[in-house]
Amino acid sequence: MREQEINKLLENYDGAFYVYDIGKLKQRISFLRSSMPNKVSLCYAVKANTFVIKEIEKDLDRFEICSPGEANICRKLGVDTEKMVISGVYKTPYVIENMIKDKEFKGIYTVESMHQFEILCKFSEKYGRNVKVLLRLTNDSQFGINEEDIFEIIKNRERVNNIDILGIQYFSGTQKQSVKKLKRELTHLDEFLKRLEAELSYTAKELEYGTGFPVMYFEADEFNEEEFFKEFSELINSMEYRGKITLEIGRSMVADCGEYYTRIVDMKTNKGQNYLLIDGGMHQLVYYGQHMAMKQPYFAVCGKEKDKKDKLWNICGSLCSMNDIIVKQAAMPDIKIGDTLVFKNVGAYCSTEGISLFLSRDLPTVYLLNENNKIITVRSRIETEVFNTPNYERK
Repeated sequence: MREQEINKLLENYDGAFYVYDIGKLKQRISFLRSSMPNKVSLCYAVKANTFVIKEIEKDLDRFEICSPGEANICRKLGVDTEKMVISGVYKTPYVIENMIKDKEFKGIYTVESMHQFEILCKFSEKYGRNVKVLLRLTNDSQFGINEEDIFEIIKNRERVNNIDILGIQYFSGTQKQSVKKLKRELTHLDEFLKRLEAELSYTAKELEYGTGFPVMYFEADEFNEEEFFKEFSELINSMEYRGKITLEIGRSMVADCGEYYTRIVDMKTNKGQNYLLIDGGMHQLVYYGQHMAMKQPYFAVCGKEKDKKDKLWNICGSLCSMNDIIVKQAAMPDIKIGDTLVFKNVGAYCSTEGISLFLSRDLPTVYLLNENNKIITVRSRIETEVFNTPNYERK
C-alpha cells in the first residue's frame, strides 16, 4: 500500500517533494515513551516540523513554540493551549499581551531575560490573569538567564501578583551523543534545584529539559540508541528531584519519518568528475553536520535500490552556488536523467530551516502518509518569486 501511494506521486511528479510518514512518527513517539521512565512527559519542538503537528497533538503532552508564527499555526490547527509552551529569546510584547488578555489561552511562558519577566508581570497585572512561567537557566549562551537572576526572581516571588513560577527550563544544544555530558547537565540541574529549596524554600513543580538527543543522518555513523536511552533513563531515575520532568525533543522525534524525493535533471563529466544535478538542493535538504557533503546520507535511486552500484557521482542541487553539493563521490547504479532519488531521515528542519527563498525557487509540495497509508496534501507547491519581488505600488 505504501509503495503504491508513493508510486502514484512519482507518476504525477511536478517537482521535488516531501513525504512525512505519520504512522512511523507515532511509532517513534511510542518508542521514546517506552524508553523513558514513566514519570517523564514529552514535549515536541514545533520548529523541527510544523506539518505534522495536528496528527500528533493527542500523542504528546506539550508543544514548544518559539515564535508568533508558530503560535498562530498551532492555534489554527486546534492544539490545546494548555499544551503550549511559549518559548523563544524574543517574545513580541504585542503578541504576549494579546495572549495574556485572551481568556481562552492557558499556555506556559518561558522567561528568557529579566526584561521578559517584567513584560509578563506587567501584562498579568494589567489584565488580572494568572500567568504560568518556567525560568530558563542559561547554558552560557544568549539563551536563558543566570542562576543569580533566577534566585532573585524566586526570592521576591511573593511580591509579584499573578505569576506562577512552575519551575526551571534548560536546553544546551543538539546531537548530544555523550551520556557523560547529559549526566553533568542533570547533576547540575539537580544540585541547582536543591539549592533553591534549601536557600529559598522553593520546590520546583516542574523541570523541562531539552535533551538534544542525536539523530544518525549518515551511513558512516555508529550509535547504539537503545543502550543510550537506557543509560539516560538511569540518570533520570537517580536524580533527587522528584517533581514533574518534561523532555523537550524535536529532531530525535521527527527526523526519521521524513523522505525527500527529487529527480535527476542533468548529468555531465567535468575534468574527470561525474556530476548529476537534481531539481532540489540544499535549500530544501538540510542535514545537521553535513560538512559540505563529505558525509553520505541515507538515500537511494527509486526502483533501483538493489542494483549494483558501480560508478561514483557528485550529487548537486539546482542552485547557482558552489555550496549546493548534496553528496560527493557517491556510488550509484546505472542512472539516467529522469530517475528519482529519495533521501531518508528528512523529517526534522528540512522544510522549516532551509534557505528556501534563495534564487526564488518553488517551495516543494508536502504530503503526509497517514496511518492508513493514504496520501494527504498539506501544502501545494508555492511559487516564491512574489516574496522576492519589490512592490513599488504600495502606499
